[in-house]
Amino acid sequence: MEAIVTPSEMAAVDAAAPEPVEVLVERAGWAVAREAVDMLGGTYGRRVVVVAGKGNNGADGRSAGRFLRRRGVRVSVLDASALHPDYELPDADLVIDAAYGTGFRGVWRPPRLPRSAPPVLAVDIPSGVVGLTGEVAGGPWPADRTVTFAAWKPGLLFGAGADLAGRVVVADIGLDVSGASSWLVDVGDLATWAPARPRESHKWRNAVWIVAGSAGMTGAAHLSTRAALRSGAGYVRLSTPGTGPERFSGGPTEAVLTSLKRTGWASVVAAGAERFGALAVGPGLGVGDKVSAEVREVVAKVGRPIVVDGDGLRALGRDADRVVAARAEDAGPVVLTPHDGEFELLTGSRPGADRISAARNLAAGTGAVVLLKGSTTVVAAPDGTVFVSNAGDQRLATAGTGDVLTGVVVALLAQGLPAPIAAVTAAVLHGRAASLGYRRGLVAGDLPDLLPAAQTEAFDAETSSSSTGMRRH
Repeated sequence: MEAIVTPSEMAAVDAAAPEPVEVLVERAGWAVAREAVDMLGGTYGRRVVVVAGKGNNGADGRSAGRFLRRRGVRVSVLDASALHPDYELPDADLVIDAAYGTGFRGVWRPPRLPRSAPPVLAVDIPSGVVGLTGEVAGGPWPADRTVTFAAWKPGLLFGAGADLAGRVVVADIGLDVSGASSWLVDVGDLATWAPARPRESHKWRNAVWIVAGSAGMTGAAHLSTRAALRSGAGYVRLSTPGTGPERFSGGPTEAVLTSLKRTGWASVVAAGAERFGALAVGPGLGVGDKVSAEVREVVAKVGRPIVVDGDGLRALGRDADRVVAARAEDAGPVVLTPHDGEFELLTGSRPGADRISAARNLAAGTGAVVLLKGSTTVVAAPDGTVFVSNAGDQRLATAGTGDVLTGVVVALLAQGLPAPIAAVTAAVLHGRAASLGYRRGLVAGDLPDLLPAAQTEAFDAETSSSSTGMRRH
């Protein structure tokens, strides 16, 4: 995992450093110069333009310029504050954007890049991108690569900043970010969290009960169920209130379909949940006062970890905190998985640009783990710990992918992973599965069958590399 710190947190880290600012600037400059040489493919005869501001960001860029000159690069350093938007930078093989960093306030209207269209290397963050949110103030240059120091900044992961940053390199310059409370998780981090798979096991060890779907809305239930089956659940019971097994069509072959009455089903689920490792409720369940009352009773009374998604979130609404608080102390965690619209149902407003704070506040207010869906997914625990995943891409922007994610989360909970870990692991696997599929035309129904490959890659690195002819020695 790599730390994520806000601009204000980064300022505190800088202030606590035992080395003087001048030493840190030289380390940062060297890190930028190293990436610049890599992008240039050499140094002899190369031309670099450094656009430098007045603060530490500009100092880092000037330091990089000095290192590059020593390597034989022809370097021009231009004062960012003196450049008019109509000015065109001189021809170069690389432009280093060191105008403004994460603490920038105002609007950055940069000069025009050379007509030769050289690549851009940003220092810490593309100038004009808000470090806390990724929002844009002005017209930042799109960077081909960004060198950021010590930790990720939220502005590199969210909003337009995620697109403008290009490839992000986190450079260690000797700053201590171990106290960070937010962390970026990728596939390579998951091996240490792999669910145990004892030889002496049986289907009930990781059993899952999914209560989802309604008349004409069985698709969401099927997607969640298939995903749970493909994510390690040894047994999945699927129940759609008011729809008995004889009326199911196209349901997963391996699932056990169990009837529930249209009303009064909450008490049945609560009474029968003891044998299951985790439950999920909500996808495609439908809306209305009766559904809402049933969902609330299930969440309050089920003594097992539970995932609430889709119509289940609508059912909880602004009372989510009260319903979660009604659970027994040993009932296990609740995971809420809202997209922005469902987040508004729970809080009264959309998340806003600072998505880490939004998820963290909802988790603290409800006592639940919150998985806030988006192009970058945020998982927040009630204690303030945050995990972030940017494993997914636009292929997941299609109906039903959230239902698949619910199935992955509940299966990992049933296998004993702590709720925040289960949620972020699911988000990463979900995103990785999508990346293994078609670049165009991917639909939610494709994802469950891609999950085993994503899990093998994440949890069983030896097996994965061997299967591709890359056996480790």
